[in-house]
Amino acid sequence: MSEFDPKVEPENPNAEDGGDDDDNGPAPEEESTATFVPVVQLTTVEVKTMEEDEDVVYKQRAKLFIYGETMLDKGTGNKTWREKGVGDMKFLKHKENNRIRVLMRQEKTMKVIANHFLDPRIVLTPNVGNDKSWVWVAFDFSDGELVETTFAIRFASSEIAQEYKAEFGKAQAEMQKLLSGGDATEGAAEADEAASALESLNVKAEEPAEKKEEA
Repeated sequence: MSEFDPKVEPENPNAEDGGDDDDNGPAPEEESTATFVPVVQLTTVEVKTMEEDEDVVYKQRAKLFIYGETMLDKGTGNKTWREKGVGDMKFLKHKENNRIRVLMRQEKTMKVIANHFLDPRIVLTPNVGNDKSWVWVAFDFSDGELVETTFAIRFASSEIAQEYKAEFGKAQAEMQKLLSGGDATEGAAEADEAASALESLNVKAEEPAEKKEEA
């Protein structure tokens, strides 16, 4: 009896597989139809800067400093110059009573770092050894209460500093006219209140030390 010798045909790699699909292959991606409801519903809140009723008379970017005690030196009488921040120094004129105030916000946090009326008796004095900087004293309301504060402001160039001084003087002239009654049409009571608050203003600034840091 002869042995059975089956012939095995070689596999053709190019031949198509006519069998069923491979069940072990990756499944096609399916689109999720799940919906999620937020736990907290957020509503849009209108944020007011309290500048909506004012017009910008002047604006210039600068760096602001104040002269006073630090938190660690509170009550010691040890005063130094410290930086308050960089931002736009603005002169804002109220649309109804025409009062002009100085306002400056720190450009990153928008925190108010200067906020006071433009008293006609404030004197801008040059900073020692720096023609790009001015020093003055005013009753500031940045922290919610009137505090006599010594400011120093520094600009990018001496030309901008001179421009600031000129615009400061123009605004002071308008405030002088308002407080003397020349423009007293509306808001006379508010103007009188501002004048009485400014009566006790001391504009004698202390001699500031020269800033080490350049703009």
